[in-house]
Amino acid sequence: MANVAVIGAQWGDEGKGKIVDWLAERADLVVRFQGGHNAGHTLVIGENVYKLSLLPSGIVRGTPSVIGNGVVLDPWALRAEVDKLRGQGVAVTPDTLMIADNCALILPFHRDLDALREDASGAGKIGTTRRGIGPAYEDKVGRRAIRVCDLAHLDDLGPQLDRLTAHHDALRAGFGEPPIDRAALLDELRGIADFVLAFARPVWLTLNEARRRGRRILFEGAQGVLLDVDHGTYPFVTSSNTIAGTAAGGSGLGPSAVGFVLGIAKAYTTRVGSGPFPTELQDEIGQRLGERGHEFGTVTGRKRRCGWFDAVLVRQSVAVSGVTGIALTKLDVLDGLETIRICTGYRLGGRVLDHFPAHAADQAAVEPIYEEIPGWSESTAGARSWAQLPAQAIKYIRRIEELIQCPVALVSTSPEREDTILVRDPFAD
Repeated sequence: MANVAVIGAQWGDEGKGKIVDWLAERADLVVRFQGGHNAGHTLVIGENVYKLSLLPSGIVRGTPSVIGNGVVLDPWALRAEVDKLRGQGVAVTPDTLMIADNCALILPFHRDLDALREDASGAGKIGTTRRGIGPAYEDKVGRRAIRVCDLAHLDDLGPQLDRLTAHHDALRAGFGEPPIDRAALLDELRGIADFVLAFARPVWLTLNEARRRGRRILFEGAQGVLLDVDHGTYPFVTSSNTIAGTAAGGSGLGPSAVGFVLGIAKAYTTRVGSGPFPTELQDEIGQRLGERGHEFGTVTGRKRRCGWFDAVLVRQSVAVSGVTGIALTKLDVLDGLETIRICTGYRLGGRVLDHFPAHAADQAAVEPIYEEIPGWSESTAGARSWAQLPAQAIKYIRRIEELIQCPVALVSTSPEREDTILVRDPFAD
């Protein structure tokens, strides 16, 4: 049986939470492998709604869940999220949650720096969630991060703090901010250390043992491929690699462990924050998609920009992330549209492109080339089999498969976990 990696094939917010929850019931372990608490996954189970930012989606089902070393961890955000879930009746214990002891920490001054930079950027804002994700990754790569394992050795942090504060105090001075209060920082770390360390362990050992025993591992990505720091719409991207290949390095398992790669894509396109968006609609159809799709960010509450399905971008995501099959979500949002458009290419300066260019100026300048297909008047909401879908909706799905050069493995027709059409079982591959 295959392990499965779930990633976003667009700009995030594709409905990964529901799909991971649907798959987690059949998995033995669920692993978050990159990102931080800027991710937002909403799970709807019966009448209960769970909004997760940092915790793997399997935690709600009681599936043992792992925060891998590729994640940057805000310990105070973790405690708040655990407390909230416990208040909703979800058990979060060291048996159900494991945190890699080599995770880098997000600290209060990372959040400060994130906000200071955004405020100083004016019209050039990246659109970060101001949660300190990027600055924490910078410190990790700069080899000055404080990690989960350091919480057990706070009295020995002196040399690390010297390097860390020397770097950040200079940055803070440039913004007119005072130096980091080292004593206050240590007090905050002492206050949170025992909580975090209760969940900490060398999870790579746990995962490798699970793999040897033939356990099913579900890798859960955050954001989407188009926000990947290398392959996304740079510089309007996140600070980590969001492609499926990161599941190996961000968990401590080798590349051969990843298995089936399930890319999640909406039946249309959305984006939160700044950056290029070739198929964006600023008319009544875009407004309709946003209203029917309830397009507001789980983490930020920001209104999402909406547009037609961009087959060029999703085809690119499929290629760079090795996607095996697509889970198409929110098909029901398109119900009732007389005509539906799909972007099949771009025009740029008299040229026709079959890919998204790398340079930001070119990305902003491309014009979409559309193919129009008839819509459908019948409802697809709640459909659980092909037989319950209108013929034209099936044609739309088949055309998407042709254009992105990847089969559709699942179709989601509402936020409810059971309203899912299974075409190809990822765990059976």
